[in-house]
Formats: sequence, structure tokens, C-alpha cells
Amino acid sequence: MTHKNPYEIIKRQHMTEKAKMLGELKNSDSNASVRKCILPKYVFVVHPKATKHEIKTAIELIYKERDIKVMAVNTINIKGKVKRRKGRVGTAPSIKKAVVTLAAGDSLIDV
Repeated sequence: MTHKNPYEIIKRQHMTEKAKMLGELKNSDSNASVRKCILPKYVFVVHPKATKHEIKTAIELIYKERDIKVMAVNTINIKGKVKRRKGRVGTAPSIKKAVVTLAAGDSLIDV
């Protein structure tokens, strides 16, 4: 897959409670084991055929004014669930998520 535009690879940031908690691990001092996690992680919804290398370069291009360094990218394909409503059957869309680990001290949120 050869996309020229990084916004075609990265669709949006996936904001859930778990994803927000991953991004704020470095700021938490309440738990000793969580305090060791100095590398922040962010979750994105990406193009289904995007590779880890393409995701890494797209994130670094999108956030180049903040000088972001991506350390690791983990991906997961989530199959859409079957939904039934009033006798009709349909499916929720399948998505691909990428968990992006940034270098120590980097952040995507404004502090």
C-alpha cells in the first residue's frame, strides 16, 4: 500500500477510557507499577491495509512541528459485530487500530 497523504493512513485518534488511560500513564503517580511507564501510548484508527512502517512515518509527518519520535507501533484488526434490530441483521464496520508508543518526554496533548 503506497499512500502519499498521511491523513489517508491515519483516520482519527481513537478516544476511549482505556486509550485515554494509556496516554496519561506517564503522569500517574498513584501506582508504583504505573509510575514506571514513562513512554506514552496513543491509539489511532488506521487504514485496514496500512503497515506498521507506514503508520510510523505518517504519525511523524502529521506531528512534525512537535518533533515526535515514534518508538513502536502495535496493530490490531477488529472484526465488526453482528447487530440485530427489529428483525433486521447488519454488521458494525471492521476497523484496524494502531497503538503508537512515543519516546520519553513526547506528548500529543497540550499541557
